[in-house]
Amino acid sequence: MRPGRFIGAGLLLLAVVLGIAWLAPSDSYLILPDRGKPLADLVTVEGEGESETEDDGGGIYYVDVVVRKASLLEELVPAFRPDGSDAVPAHAIVPPGSSFQERRQQNLLSMDRSQEIAAAVALRELGFDVGSDPEGAQVVAVASDAPAAEKLEAGDVIVAVDGSTVATPDDLRRLIGRREVGASVRLRLRDGDETRIVSVATIASPDDGHPIVGIQVEQFADLDVPIDVEIDLGNVGGPSAGLAFALDLVEELRGGVDGGLRVAATGEIQLDGTVSPVGGLKQKTIGAKLAGADVFLVPAGDNAAEARQNADGLRIVAVENFQQALRELATLTRKR
Repeated sequence: MRPGRFIGAGLLLLAVVLGIAWLAPSDSYLILPDRGKPLADLVTVEGEGESETEDDGGGIYYVDVVVRKASLLEELVPAFRPDGSDAVPAHAIVPPGSSFQERRQQNLLSMDRSQEIAAAVALRELGFDVGSDPEGAQVVAVASDAPAAEKLEAGDVIVAVDGSTVATPDDLRRLIGRREVGASVRLRLRDGDETRIVSVATIASPDDGHPIVGIQVEQFADLDVPIDVEIDLGNVGGPSAGLAFALDLVEELRGGVDGGLRVAATGEIQLDGTVSPVGGLKQKTIGAKLAGADVFLVPAGDNAAEARQNADGLRIVAVENFQQALRELATLTRKR
């Protein structure tokens, strides 16, 4: 075979191999950036418009990520992945023992709950009488191969760990995190007026090695919100837009939050106003930049560090709670 034909055959073979690798599924998922979107037209609040705010070009933006299955080529060769994306193992998206559709449904339920909590936090800030005392961490999913599989089920409410009170999901993570991997924890569960105690062994998280029991939880509380609030993000799921929701609700009802700035925000909000960490900060920071945000509010700690690594000039403001977020924005807008 002449050299030219040999090279041509080699290139054709390479193209075929790359094509197969591009089409072949992998065991990984891709997390991709998605442009941040304004909340103003997606939030309907009883009494909105009573403030004297005008369209000043600003607004509160939420950021999300796109998740899809990676091809084998994208998994093996980073150069073939879309800009700003990361490949993650399947267990980071779909915990063992569950399906992608089950995980999707859980995220949609978490989104609904985050909207309720954001409404409670925002309305309380505005002086409304809101019944919203945190009462525990409610189990929404249990991995079938986790130690908790035979001890817990969706709907259980955890109110204590080893005798220490659990009022929020953060309390639960903190208390379990104190134990050594492999040690057992005693969980007090409440069902109506009845309680029971179960002992569950901990395992190492596949993400960071911290002790876990293999459950997904959300805030449990009997919420009594005095005005109607409707937030419609379509098929977007997960709790990470909670901070953005709460900020937009205050902007809708009182005004003076964004001060003419495009404010992107991410963070799971708890009933006491605490802003908890979320995932995908690299992609969410890129999404905030794509939306032309002037500032990006993120949970303090590792989330803020990751956001700053990808900020490329975007102003990052780390916050620990909702009240601090409002103060930081008030300071920024006064300086304009």
